[in-house]
Amino acid sequence: MLDSVQSQANRIEEALQDAVDEGRIQIPVVEVDFSDVPVVDPGAEAEGLYEPIGRVTSLEAPHRVADAILRDSELDGVPFRNTPLGKKIGMANLRNATPLFEICPTALLLGIWDSTGPKGGLGTKFQRAMVSEIIGVNASYGTKTSSRIDPLGIRKDAAQIYESMTSDWTLDVTDAKKKSGKAVLKGKDGKPSEANHGNIVPSMSAVSRDGVPLAGGVTIDYAEQMTVLSLPAIRRLRFPIEGKDSREANIAGRTVVAALGLAGAVLAAERGLDLRSRCLLWPTAPLTWELLQTPGQLPQSFELTADAAIKLLEEAVAGAIAANLPWMKEPLILKPAAKLVELVRKSQQLAVQGGEEE
Repeated sequence: MLDSVQSQANRIEEALQDAVDEGRIQIPVVEVDFSDVPVVDPGAEAEGLYEPIGRVTSLEAPHRVADAILRDSELDGVPFRNTPLGKKIGMANLRNATPLFEICPTALLLGIWDSTGPKGGLGTKFQRAMVSEIIGVNASYGTKTSSRIDPLGIRKDAAQIYESMTSDWTLDVTDAKKKSGKAVLKGKDGKPSEANHGNIVPSMSAVSRDGVPLAGGVTIDYAEQMTVLSLPAIRRLRFPIEGKDSREANIAGRTVVAALGLAGAVLAAERGLDLRSRCLLWPTAPLTWELLQTPGQLPQSFELTADAAIKLLEEAVAGAIAANLPWMKEPLILKPAAKLVELVRKSQQLAVQGGEEE
């Protein structure tokens, strides 16, 4: 597995967010704006964040519009989930997908479970209608090596170093931090390596009980990406308007969700496949779709450019608006609650002080 279903979903959302930011598409997005929170230098007397957050949107939050970041934010001083729009999230289900269609249609496409909302485990839940993954074929495990040659030639037993009262570390016992009257060693044993000095002996990556390297990467013959947009899953969605079901609105809403999936996948492909360090993939052929329309018949193949996908989405949205379905064209801006800002501040403070992330 080179890129999982969850990772691919995130890449699709990132591509959609980029398209929103660039003005290429207009889709409903809920945004938490941290820009009013002051940013200060570590050690400053004034309280604020040490690292700016900027904004977090429903396309960037791990759990989409049901994420705790949005839950713990406010609209005009009211907790988001207590606002009329926020309350709608808990009303959504397969027979009433209209609330999510209005606020976060990507949740209908990529799935959502509002398990931390007011209803807990009974919260709004939708399966993924689109899944995508990238696999490597005929993988051969490699071995990772690591080492460091110190240009200064500092030996591991050159001296003991201590936690300093005035800087990061010190050799001077009188300048060292004290605990129970004794100088506090830097790190575990006070070796120069605790301050990132000295050589690191070349080593091989660890292996599992089966002898497979745990961090050595793989070499593959080729990679294959498979993206599936489930039309049967989308057909289950209903879009009542003011409690009344209509065939026109159902078809219009489903068309938008399908068009949004195609646009997201094509826009993600347009960005390239630089998955991570040392994992850059280059397609050997254009992205091709196959429509499985009639059982027993061959699929219909077609290609779709990003511009064509965006036009398709625009036409679908226009049809939904004509059918009186709600559609937010501008982001809904929230502000983080004071307790959320304080939690972020304390976390950043711990990171500055060298605390390890759990």
